[in-house]
Amino acid sequence: MNAPLPVNHQVNDATSLPPGSSAGKFFEVRFESIGGLGAHAAGHVLATAAVLRMGMNGAHFSSYGSEKKGSVVRSFVRLGADNQPIRVSAPVETPDVIIVFHGVLLRNPATSRGLRSDGTFIYNAPAGVIPEELKALPRSARVIRVDALGIALKEKSRPNAVLLGTICGTFPWLDAATVLATLSEEFAGKNPAAVATNEQAFRRGASEFEIIESIGEVDGDLPIARSDPEWGYETQPIGAVLPEPGNSAWNDMSASRTGLMPVLEGAKCIHCGVCDLVCPDFCLVWGDGADTSKFERELMGVDYRYCKGCLRCVESCPTGALAQEIETPGLADRLRVPLFPEMIK
Repeated sequence: MNAPLPVNHQVNDATSLPPGSSAGKFFEVRFESIGGLGAHAAGHVLATAAVLRMGMNGAHFSSYGSEKKGSVVRSFVRLGADNQPIRVSAPVETPDVIIVFHGVLLRNPATSRGLRSDGTFIYNAPAGVIPEELKALPRSARVIRVDALGIALKEKSRPNAVLLGTICGTFPWLDAATVLATLSEEFAGKNPAAVATNEQAFRRGASEFEIIESIGEVDGDLPIARSDPEWGYETQPIGAVLPEPGNSAWNDMSASRTGLMPVLEGAKCIHCGVCDLVCPDFCLVWGDGADTSKFERELMGVDYRYCKGCLRCVESCPTGALAQEIETPGLADRLRVPLFPEMIK
């Protein structure tokens, strides 16, 4: 039997309009994500529900590069009362809510930039160690953790459905039943099979989250991250010079993984090299084995810095030595075998 909506953990006073509407302010949300986790769709669903079904004014748009999957994606939502016109289309710089889809984004200070001192920070992570990066949040901000990826994998859904449920469970004035109906309508035509799984994920996200106390150590609002040009006509370098040339050895693909990673069980490996033939990123590490009379080269492990989690190696492994596992915090760092040990400080 499904849990009723709205659900537990309601931490704001229930009202029918966004906080601040009476003072002429907008309620602003910024989704921080990587391509492939559904941040754009989540923003679209939230704004559509608010405008078409809840009688509010709203605006939504996203920012991402030409190659969406694995790259940084930001989705922006502004909501206001029906008599509060929205005449701005700039990115959300001082959000009331920041929703983080992938733990690796916490390493980037820009992820939390501009959060209001009384804002809410929702991040995707399983229960366990609290990241040190969260100390940079405002002392008075509300911090909420939800295992969006774990729930999504179990329900065969996506993290966006879970996190939409969490924001509705956190802010009761966002009618959870209305947002869920909009989510279901969004996917009814595209992927009917996803409607039921999304509903279960949404409901779990709306109730299975944790409010973490006494995390931030910063007083007041966080500073805004503006995209002002670094160089002007007086400070720009000489033309045709690359001051920071690209180098694939420093490329970090870890943000491309969306919850699953290959893990090597050495005892099962026959070092046939089939995995190396199908790996698009050359992240498998080979070396001299213990028994050189049997194998000339042996698979030592995976350098997860360069692994984007495509799992082609798992699909091709004839012995099951490479298997997929859910990526939990710290697992990749613990199992990583570096391709370039000299780069590790």
